[in-house]
Amino acid sequence: METVTTRAVPLCGPPGPAPRTGGLRIAPSTGAGPASTGRLAFAGIAVGNLLVLLDTSVLNVAVPDIQASLHPSSAALPWTVDAYTVVFAGLLLAGGVVADRWGARRVYACALALFAALSVACALAPGAGTLIAGRALLGAAGAGLVPASLALLIHLNPDPARRTRAIGAWTALSGLGAAVGPVLGGALVELGGWRLVFLVNPLLALAALLPVRRLPAPPVRDTRPLDRPGLLLSTAGLGLLTFGLAEAGVEGWAAPRALLPVAAASACFAAVVLVERRSAFPVLPPALLVLPRVRAAMAAAAVSCFAYFGGMYQLAVWFQHTYDLTPFQAGLASLPMAFPVCVMPFFTGRLVARHGPRPVLLAGTSAAVTAGALLAFATGDHPPLPLVVAAELALAATGTLSIPGAAAAVAAAAPAEYAATSQGALNGIRQAGSALGVAVLGTLGGLSTSGYVLLGAGMCAVWVVAAAGGRE
Repeated sequence: METVTTRAVPLCGPPGPAPRTGGLRIAPSTGAGPASTGRLAFAGIAVGNLLVLLDTSVLNVAVPDIQASLHPSSAALPWTVDAYTVVFAGLLLAGGVVADRWGARRVYACALALFAALSVACALAPGAGTLIAGRALLGAAGAGLVPASLALLIHLNPDPARRTRAIGAWTALSGLGAAVGPVLGGALVELGGWRLVFLVNPLLALAALLPVRRLPAPPVRDTRPLDRPGLLLSTAGLGLLTFGLAEAGVEGWAAPRALLPVAAASACFAAVVLVERRSAFPVLPPALLVLPRVRAAMAAAAVSCFAYFGGMYQLAVWFQHTYDLTPFQAGLASLPMAFPVCVMPFFTGRLVARHGPRPVLLAGTSAAVTAGALLAFATGDHPPLPLVVAAELALAATGTLSIPGAAAAVAAAAPAEYAATSQGALNGIRQAGSALGVAVLGTLGGLSTSGYVLLGAGMCAVWVVAAAGGRE
């Protein structure tokens, strides 16, 4: 049995067993400011990160209202949610490098201001294409916010014990953002329509911007060069694959609009492999992928985010269409999935520390299998609500168990020189799983079909984790 010390990790955000960000290596500060200044600075950092995670889920319950207002095609509709996650995933590693080069405080302030301005642009979007483009740019701003916020938090808390408590509170607030999103989004849609959802962001961004000048500025350090070809190819591959899968769910797998993007995505990923082998500073070093426990952790993280965020998106729409719930009621109906995200990561961290990451990963991937099996029985026009609620709880379990377990497994298995890179890569793969989950499950007709998809994906993840045990 391996024993790993870890911390609570939110479903969407940097996995934090090591005090580093995607490309950041932060030297500790030599001191801390007064307590009141520290609390205000922490509040600004936490609100900024909460803002990013709020936008991963706040729009889910607004999808039917967007459909009625802008009349996008069935394939384009998931992109109003997915464009944010795809770009966020692709640029997350680059965000850490940019913050290292230009300064975390400067990047954080610029990203907050950009997030606020782009949110207003999304609220004013005249059509689905404009909204999707705005969401994609929001994802880019979010990719700058998250690693910069973690760098500032680490620099603000040089004492290890204080830093651990601060990261625990920071991650809890991160989970709160994802959990509150559907309920807040539903209330705003009922109050003034989907456009009002985006107008909350500038208010939160302003609240986070006010204490920025009081934040300590971590030293700007030279870092490794940015692997532009790897980032461009991986982001393009993810976008093409997501588009192809969304089209396949609408047009069928034989449709050219599905086959061509999937084929192009395969070509991009093949090119990534070739480019990364020749790159001196690859985004995802091949030396990591040859480690079975690293591969298993990444597979478990991708499947858990595929299941959780894809399920959250589909259920938010399904509750409104099947049970004629209002957007706010649909948000409340998502609480069995959302609320555990705020609480369980603290307990999961203790489980990982006591038993090691592998048993926790097996439990998390098994929860995905359980959720798939439950949804497979959700047939008919009005399946029993207790069955759906049980599936929601299983989906919550797969995320709250697998993500901390994956972060700890990667931290234990990755070589020391790849500590930051491996965690950044894990976070990017998690976001890729989230984007693909929305694309695939969001275009499937019923819960039963989604159940079989989750059942298959979960069983594959269980097998990969079990096969990696005892190796290396």
